[in-house]
Amino acid sequence: MPYLGEIFALAAPLSWSIAVILFHHTGKVVPPLALNLFKNVVALVLFAVTMVIAGEAILRPHAASSYGLLLLSGVIGIGISDTLFFMTLNRVGAGVQAIINTTYSPSIILLSFLFLGERLRPLQIVGVGLILSAVLSLTWRLAGDRDPLPRRTVVVGVLLGLATTFSQAVSIVIIKPSLGEWPLLWANFWRLAGGLGASIVLLAVIRGSRDALRALREVKVWPSMIPGSVMGTYVSLLFWLGGMKYTLASTASALNQTSTLWTFGLAMIFLHEPATRRRLLGLMLGVAGVALVTFGR
Repeated sequence: MPYLGEIFALAAPLSWSIAVILFHHTGKVVPPLALNLFKNVVALVLFAVTMVIAGEAILRPHAASSYGLLLLSGVIGIGISDTLFFMTLNRVGAGVQAIINTTYSPSIILLSFLFLGERLRPLQIVGVGLILSAVLSLTWRLAGDRDPLPRRTVVVGVLLGLATTFSQAVSIVIIKPSLGEWPLLWANFWRLAGGLGASIVLLAVIRGSRDALRALREVKVWPSMIPGSVMGTYVSLLFWLGGMKYTLASTASALNQTSTLWTFGLAMIFLHEPATRRRLLGLMLGVAGVALVTFGR
């Protein structure tokens, strides 16, 4: 099907942005580690059921290195990166997080250029510069700009957000060369298994884990936590990895960045987050940068 990868790469951010809004409500009650564990369990069960319905085997005759790469990708991109994402979301909110998330594309492009041999055009380099400027603009204070977030909180949130996008990029670039050889459901299942394993280990070694897990019993967060987990970890993962499989990593990552627009808009509508001049400046720079990265090939 023509442009299948591009269609998947555009569907992923819409489903993810809906999940971000739902996770924002959940994150007020459930700590990041516990929330990440819950969503990974839900998604892994859903992928297992889907594979049974589709008649696809969980264990396939692939080399041990294939399983190892997928598990490692899940540890980095789901177990660690998603925990960092929830920490970012709790600090700066969905709108600011969406702008920080534009650095995902430059991270993918840089790693693809260094390790996958994908070429970078001059306009794409300019686009990367605009995206980085968008993130830096979040830490500036414009005269008369009444942003409710303290500057220190924003700086910490930006650093956590940068760690989130870079670890996501690493997790996909290490498996990109082999994605074409793997069935989509099977690859998603084993990445999630790695992410779930990392979540369990982190909960075991970090203090206060019992209190974190207790928060999952709060029935009041289930209406947002359960659909958020389905949309954010099952639906969006299928589309996201499908986009990576059927088109260039740099193209898919750039199209994924439309989540910035979706999340920023949904945060204003449903979370009533302010559209300050600083945030709008960051949004415009980020969107312009993503456009150059996407169409500057």
